[in-house]
Amino acid sequence: MSDYQILFQQSPPLFGGFLFVLGLLVGSFLNVVIHRLPKMIEADFRHECSCIDLPLEAPQPQRPRYNLLTPRSACPHCGHQIGALENIPVLSWLALRGRCRRCGAGISPRYPIVELATAALTMWVGLQLGATAAGLAGIGLTWALIALVVIDADTYLLPDSITLPLLWLGLLVNLNATFVPLSQAVIGAMAGYLVLWSIFWLFKLTTGKEGMGYGDFKLLAALGAWFGWTALPVIILLSSVAGAVIGIGQVVAAKRGWGKPIPFGPYLGIAGWLTLMWGGWLGQILFSGLG
Repeated sequence: MSDYQILFQQSPPLFGGFLFVLGLLVGSFLNVVIHRLPKMIEADFRHECSCIDLPLEAPQPQRPRYNLLTPRSACPHCGHQIGALENIPVLSWLALRGRCRRCGAGISPRYPIVELATAALTMWVGLQLGATAAGLAGIGLTWALIALVVIDADTYLLPDSITLPLLWLGLLVNLNATFVPLSQAVIGAMAGYLVLWSIFWLFKLTTGKEGMGYGDFKLLAALGAWFGWTALPVIILLSSVAGAVIGIGQVVAAKRGWGKPIPFGPYLGIAGWLTLMWGGWLGQILFSGLG
């Protein structure tokens, strides 16, 4: 055990404060990922489509660099580049009263909300799982799920660049049975994908419509790799109930019609995080209820 682990275990307030600040910083970066990654995927898709129409000998068109680091963050209304003092998590938004310093355009409150949520959940996971391998892995999973939940809610996309590494990371984490034995993790990954894949094709053959996206298969496969096949019934039940309740609530509130699609990824992500924190307890409730 390292000196840092001993220090954090002996002083939970210090550990919690460290995790909260770390979560704020990571939450600020997650805002960048949430905003830019879908745009990067769309730009890559459009570039590939444009190249199809080019002759083989023609040079490919040059694209301006756009990734998670370049260009610097700027106001979308006036182009004002955001300086370091304007980019302090939560505090800068409060100091600027939610507006651009140059043009006064509004800055979405979702930015500080994501930062605070990331900070709170990071602290929660870390304090519950401790300064251990499971705690470190759980915090990383939490960060990935936050990004996936918000991206899918915005764009109906679950990027492969997050879901696939998350799947392999789940198997790697369970090499030493951090959450479940590796055999359960492997079966969980396979079963997670095949369950939703089967539902997708059954629904499509029955109705002629696609009921969900392939990203949902990959996300459930990743959660199966993290928590094993025995956790899949809990995750599917929680996400299905939450999706049905919230979807019906939105229809009743006239925010969407019955025919409009509802992203399933956010509910899978929330169910996966609940399984991380209380999976054993939730499983006992489910199976005892069925019994």
